[in-house]
Amino acid sequence: MGQMNHIYTVTLNPSLDYTVSVDNFRLGYTNRTESETLTVGGKGINVSTVLKNLGLESTALGFVAGFTGQEAARQLAERGIGNGLITLEEGLTRINVKLQSVEGTEINGQGPDISGEKFALLEERLSELAAGDVLFLSGSIPASLPQDTYLRMMEGLSADVLTVVDVSGKGLVKALPQHPFLVKPNQHELGELFGVTLADRASVIPYARKMQEVGARNVLVSMAGQGAVLLAEDGSVFESPVPAGILINGVGAGDSMVAGFMAGWLEKQDYEHAFYMSMAAGSATAFSEGLADGGEIRELYRRMRGT
Repeated sequence: MGQMNHIYTVTLNPSLDYTVSVDNFRLGYTNRTESETLTVGGKGINVSTVLKNLGLESTALGFVAGFTGQEAARQLAERGIGNGLITLEEGLTRINVKLQSVEGTEINGQGPDISGEKFALLEERLSELAAGDVLFLSGSIPASLPQDTYLRMMEGLSADVLTVVDVSGKGLVKALPQHPFLVKPNQHELGELFGVTLADRASVIPYARKMQEVGARNVLVSMAGQGAVLLAEDGSVFESPVPAGILINGVGAGDSMVAGFMAGWLEKQDYEHAFYMSMAAGSATAFSEGLADGGEIRELYRRMRGT
């Protein structure tokens, strides 16, 4: 089936994730890996991957450099994701080292410097987006770009593009007056913005509403083991605990949620359907080794809706 809406994801600083497991890791000694993988990573690329698993095409935008950048682009093509990455002449796409066997230990690289003229090429691409297109802005902003980069990108859009902003802190606050279609803070990020501690689903509702007052259209609050809450643009509120399952890997669950939400929205223009698609996608990823495949997501969706 043909897609009317073009979907773009932005990963300003993609990576190759070198994930290794080491038995009995010892600091100060030579350790040998039990297993290792080298896979393209980055929040926007995760979104593109989950969309693809749900049957939706997208183009990945961002910057790559060096031989690691070539490998990142090759892996994107292998996944069937459109390559809109801009190649920088200098530096290297970063390699992030993830030590699987040492609980959550990572060493993340810095990535290449992005010049003003290269950034202008990305802004040029964005100016071509048409009404009804979808743009995901995910992840932190590299040090070589100003902290209001996402705001600048949103201001540069000429048409009524559905923007999804999945960033934390000031970057998120700055983007709200641009009326993003969807924002997805977790309860800690939401609490931090207002200086409160949010413990349960009911407690996040008034603060999510404040984000709507500042300009967000839909506010999806992810709460890990507590589930999620959606304040939809039409004023309705949806909430759900997480479906039963065994948490294997929380990485990419948030990216899966925003991908699931937009896939659901584009499918039926129905907030409740989009909400449960987001819950199913986030949970399916959390319950699997990597990012969830489409079958797992639809199965969890059916379980949650009791159909």
